[in-house]
Amino acid sequence: MAKILSIIPERCTACRACELACSVKHTGEFNPARSRIKVSIFLEEAVYIPTACTQCSEAWCAKICPTTAILRNDDYMAYYVVDDKCVGCKMCVLACPFGAIELYADHGKAEKCDLCLSVDGDPECVKFCTPKALLFTDEDEGPKAKQAATALRMKEVYKEVAG
Repeated sequence: MAKILSIIPERCTACRACELACSVKHTGEFNPARSRIKVSIFLEEAVYIPTACTQCSEAWCAKICPTTAILRNDDYMAYYVVDDKCVGCKMCVLACPFGAIELYADHGKAEKCDLCLSVDGDPECVKFCTPKALLFTDEDEGPKAKQAATALRMKEVYKEVAG
């Protein structure tokens, strides 16, 4: 069964260990700017939201790529970028509705979360996420985790409004 990366923003503490783990695994350097997962930090609200490629079933990045440099591994159900085919046109960056793919200037190629498929298919970000804001679960468990996270958000909003 395919696994998915589930994100539970309520658990994120903005430690950014996921970004460091990702950059080390893929580039060999501690450089959050080269991470394929990003933590958006909203200080005023004390809200932290990790974002990564959702591995869309309708992957617009792959559909729009003129060189077919974005392929899907059917065993892992994850999309990945073939560096040798990527020409750095940025069409995939423009097509992604989540901003989960970037073009890196130092080598002019697109990069995105591939669930660490290019390394060993075991997402490093999940291993280093101490508050368990990132989970790598069976596809069937993903919606349950999202439902639980949504319920927690609704509960907090209810408390705030009713309070």
